[in-house]
Amino acid sequence: MRIIASINSPFVISYKEAFIVDNSLCIVMEFCDNGDLFEKVNIHKKRSTSFSEEEIWSTFIQALRGLNAVHKLDILHRDIKSANIFMNRDGKTKLGDMNVSKVAKNGLLSTQTGTP
Repeated sequence: MRIIASINSPFVISYKEAFIVDNSLCIVMEFCDNGDLFEKVNIHKKRSTSFSEEEIWSTFIQALRGLNAVHKLDILHRDIKSANIFMNRDGKTKLGDMNVSKVAKNGLLSTQTGTP
């Protein structure tokens, strides 16, 4: 929960609040009103249609911006897939589901790998 709450980016699902009910932790997150990319791909498959090139680039760039935002905080997402890329009807795309993410102890660019 601390990881999710530490991220502040228009390209990452935002944390709203958390509370406990009957010994269960409940986390309230931002809602995306147009589902996820996995859903959209399956709809296109079923209808034998395609995304427009503009939709593809827009979704891709926004997902990369979300990934960049978490990497700047030395957070590894560890579960990037189409079901974790959420969409809004206004065309905004957000990276979500940080459940298995992890903070890199020595930063993402460790000097042990030879990368400065």
